[in-house]
Amino acid sequence: MRIMGLDVGSKTVGVAISDPLGFTAQGLEIIQINEDQEEFGFERLGELVAEYKVDKFVIGLPKNMNNTSGPRVEASQAYGAKVTELFGLPVEYQDERLTTVAAERMLIEQADVSRNKRKKVIDKLAAQLILQNYLDRNY
Repeated sequence: MRIMGLDVGSKTVGVAISDPLGFTAQGLEIIQINEDQEEFGFERLGELVAEYKVDKFVIGLPKNMNNTSGPRVEASQAYGAKVTELFGLPVEYQDERLTTVAAERMLIEQADVSRNKRKKVIDKLAAQLILQNYLDRNY
């Protein structure tokens, strides 16, 4: 079973994929999107779904620290609904509080990556952390 993890933002979607046994998550890529122009990267997502034979999606849910939902939660859920509609695959949501912070900290402390380079990989790493957290809790 391959599970695809998504970190949905307003400008990018970080993408990660599980190994076939569902033990580990690997970051794949960052898809550029534009919410204002309703460009959501579904064509590229479809290519990845076919290539990796995805069975399920896990989408990060960016709740506030006090566990309330804001506009980004609604945007992530709307994205998930569209993914289900387009690909006919189940979508589950994973609390993603602090995953981007953790990803940035990893890139700074462990990899000593410059700010400019971090921007290019942060969403992919956040998607990987979202998916790995999901796998650790469920498999």
